[in-house]
Amino acid sequence: MELEERRSFLKKSALGIAGATMLPSFYTGAFAANGATRKYSLCLDTGSVGVSGSMEEILDYAIKYGFESIGASAQQLAEMSEKQLKALLKKMKKNNISWGTSGLTFNFRNDLEAHKAGMKDFTKYTAALEKAGVTRMSTWILPAHDSLTYTQNLKLHADRVREIATVLGDHGIRFGLEYVGPKTFWTSKRYPFVHSMAETGDLIAAIGKDNVGYVLDSYHWFCAEESVEDILKLSNKDVVSCDLNDAPDVPLYEQKDLVRALPMSTGKIDVKAYLDALIKIGFDGPVRCEPFDKKLNAMENEPALETTFKSMKKAFDLVDK
Repeated sequence: MELEERRSFLKKSALGIAGATMLPSFYTGAFAANGATRKYSLCLDTGSVGVSGSMEEILDYAIKYGFESIGASAQQLAEMSEKQLKALLKKMKKNNISWGTSGLTFNFRNDLEAHKAGMKDFTKYTAALEKAGVTRMSTWILPAHDSLTYTQNLKLHADRVREIATVLGDHGIRFGLEYVGPKTFWTSKRYPFVHSMAETGDLIAAIGKDNVGYVLDSYHWFCAEESVEDILKLSNKDVVSCDLNDAPDVPLYEQKDLVRALPMSTGKIDVKAYLDALIKIGFDGPVRCEPFDKKLNAMENEPALETTFKSMKKAFDLVDK
């Protein structure tokens, strides 16, 4: 749902195309330059690579290709019977597969009535996530607005995210916010909004809930011209989840949000430095791929999954020494 909303927004704009609850035992032996052990997982989030399927099918894909965690569908988990959920969790445990994150189940950003309607059903989904042992949820921040100034938009986000985070906190779930870095996006509307790590920190402070943190994406980190030092200012408790992507071979200020690349495919982004930094802060959550790659999305499920895993594994091998 979240991904489709993001694509829809960009299609309507001038841009055009413009948690781990069970840490797998095989994480030991992965080291960064400072000798710290990798705690984060290589996560399969099928929606972000153009693959669809039930939770059971996604788990089978993860086992087959070697992923260490899987994204959670709150909607699917809410519809599962006790027997189905028990079987799913048993199989995850047997194969050392942990939970990644769930996406937010509704759009909170613009229409107040839509936000209220989403909140009305929200507890059903958060309860299902808690029952399954999912401890992380995430969403993205729209980095521009046609009518709300930065200050007005900050208040809207702080008020609504605080409401969402309160419900999530009641169910032991952390909420991650992903800033969107490409200049082509945050200059696409009249008023630019949060599009950097520092600004996301200001928003988190305004929200004032200790279960709200960052979603870091190597692509947005690159587009925001941030550094390893920026990541090292954070700690594990600050970061809910992470994405790993490369960037197309075009100039920095021509990068578009929905045109990215698989990790290690272009070399525009120093993915080793990014992954090393996550190890140094002790990040223990999921790292997924979200390349918005047309060629990948056109593939059948199996080739797409194999291509995604090989690309991510190649990146992880840089730090798994």
